[in-house]
Amino acid sequence: MGKRFDFEYIVIGGGVAGTTAALRLAKAKRKVALIEQNKWGGAGTTSRDVPQKALFSFSHLYARAVAGNRFGISSANLRYNYPTITHWKDKAVENATPKKKDLEAAGVTCLKGKAHFVGTNDVAVGDGKISASKFIIATGAEAADNGISGLDTVKYYTPATALNIERPPKAVLVVGGGPSGVEIAQYYAELGARVVIVELSSRLLPKEDEEVGQLMGQFFSRRLGIKTFANTRVTALEKDKNGNKVVFMHNGQEKSVRVETIVLATGSKPALDIGLQNARVSFDKTGLVVDKMLQTSARNIYGAGDVLGGDSSTERAMYTAEMAVSNMIGRTKTYVDFSGFMRTVDTDPQIATVGMTEDELAKRSRKYKKVLIPLSAVQASITSDNKVGFLKLMANGQGHILGATAVCPQAAEVLQEVALAIRHNLPLVQMASTPHVAGAWSELVHVAARELLTKK
Repeated sequence: MGKRFDFEYIVIGGGVAGTTAALRLAKAKRKVALIEQNKWGGAGTTSRDVPQKALFSFSHLYARAVAGNRFGISSANLRYNYPTITHWKDKAVENATPKKKDLEAAGVTCLKGKAHFVGTNDVAVGDGKISASKFIIATGAEAADNGISGLDTVKYYTPATALNIERPPKAVLVVGGGPSGVEIAQYYAELGARVVIVELSSRLLPKEDEEVGQLMGQFFSRRLGIKTFANTRVTALEKDKNGNKVVFMHNGQEKSVRVETIVLATGSKPALDIGLQNARVSFDKTGLVVDKMLQTSARNIYGAGDVLGGDSSTERAMYTAEMAVSNMIGRTKTYVDFSGFMRTVDTDPQIATVGMTEDELAKRSRKYKKVLIPLSAVQASITSDNKVGFLKLMANGQGHILGATAVCPQAAEVLQEVALAIRHNLPLVQMASTPHVAGAWSELVHVAARELLTKK
């Protein structure tokens, strides 16, 4: 490190990616500073993964208990105490969030404030300025522009704030039928709210294959009373003497509806407003432009986490942070490999996808064979009386798995062995010949693999 620099490394962003990178650098005995503008732990810990999983676990349990009369459960007088539930959520967040004192004890210098590059080796933080030889940008993501007018006139929530409501609303309109939208919609519906989802595409979860969105739309309607308006664009939010009004276009006609609570789940974009031009770092609307080693156009600056764009998950954030650090301090360079990474939707049933979807294979004109196994094909469906869902498995002519989608209880765990097979290019026959526990949901993989092996 040259003497003119304050630090060897500066990590911008104190979320999962940033704290992972900073701790890894500190463990390697590097002099490192970590800059965070808001909360240590970032959105992944404080407003996404941890609070959502804590509250969704409760709402799914409560909904199953309410519907448990077929198992002999009397739920006529079943109630919940919402302050107790939110207290549980807050404690989970507190326990999972990295503490500044722990970061500093590990050797990380923690700085609070918004970072802004003023050169390739210098950043302004508040009223001061610090320098480093190398940087890692891990600023995460922020709410995307959605083209809706009147946002400054009506109180609304986002997936990051919707779970902080003091009491469950009676009626909710969720704008956006992607992962966050359907998760929030189901949460409120399970607590007894009347819920409407407005989605721009022709179905819920448009990034997933058609069967997923269709199944979840039907399940939401039949079991939870959630109404979905597809092919619908929200254009404005308005407030009048009668309350909050949402204006939208449906089938070429402008319509409106009044609701108590509005949640905008219209997606996110990489947070890039940190003076990247001053550091000569290239970026576009999808995120930082990096090579296969996560190096930006400025040789001393790397990126990690949601700021890279693409699928968002804690495991991807941690992985890219570790790869960025390894490539910055190691002599041997490693290419980033996202094969085998899974994306999940924490609804009940859970949705998990690994590898390519059927839509992606079709767009790339890839040859493949597939099977779609209903839950009723395995014993777990019979013993739990759970028949909503399926497992889709796709492979090429050489017997290697290309992709899989599961809609079932514990879908992420079910697909974990599929992720292993995809990442390490294991043949389908190994999965088909591996013993699976009778009565476990993972039997779906065994059944699918055996059937796919014999499919022409």
